[in-house]
Amino acid sequence: MAQIFPRWANQTPTLGMVGTLVGGAVAAFAVYWWASPYNTDVGYKPKQPIPYSHKLHAGDMQIDCRYCHAYVERGPHAGVPPTQVCMNCHQQVKKDSPNLAKLRESWAEGKGDKSIPWVRIHKVPDFAYFNHSAHMGFGVGENRAAIGCESCHGRIDTMVEVRQSQPLSMSWCIECHSDPAPQLRPLDAITKMGWKGDLAWNEKAHAIAATLHPPGNLSGAGKLNADGKLETYASAGCNGCHR
Repeated sequence: MAQIFPRWANQTPTLGMVGTLVGGAVAAFAVYWWASPYNTDVGYKPKQPIPYSHKLHAGDMQIDCRYCHAYVERGPHAGVPPTQVCMNCHQQVKKDSPNLAKLRESWAEGKGDKSIPWVRIHKVPDFAYFNHSAHMGFGVGENRAAIGCESCHGRIDTMVEVRQSQPLSMSWCIECHSDPAPQLRPLDAITKMGWKGDLAWNEKAHAIAATLHPPGNLSGAGKLNADGKLETYASAGCNGCHR
């Protein structure tokens, strides 16, 4: 067939196969990277019905996170503050501000029947079980510790408009569960933004992390050291998060 097609045409099947493999690899990487939560979720900043500034309230005024998110230490959800919580201050402070018109409508002298439609930002998939209170305190006695708000939500005290700062993906969660020590802090520092542990605390955090029992039953959660000591880590077993 050389009189019709050039000699290099004999390589067409090989070139086609190589092109398919390379194209498939590029497409797989593109989906893996650009469709990952690091790109689709991090930075998510929806428009809220009221221009509430966390920088002003949590940063400048240093209002504790738990004043508004009252259930974070005792329930699976942190909770959105009801209108009453906002009006505890705003019956006196900036009570005529046009930015707070929807808040006043919701309140209506205590007789309002319409909640403020806040847009949720941080959310794990429905098929994954997450409990806020389980991260706000664990361990026993002097080995009590917690994960600070900042680890998952970022520097809320610097955000005028709250945005998602972490992907909240499975790999991101497992990374922390596999080595929780860097994220541990004392219970009284849960809501302190920019908190850093000293050398003594860092050593204690690693000791506490070694005592944590993982949810579920995962053989990889145990590690036998050279001295024969078995250390356990907070590596989530499948049935710990997917119940």
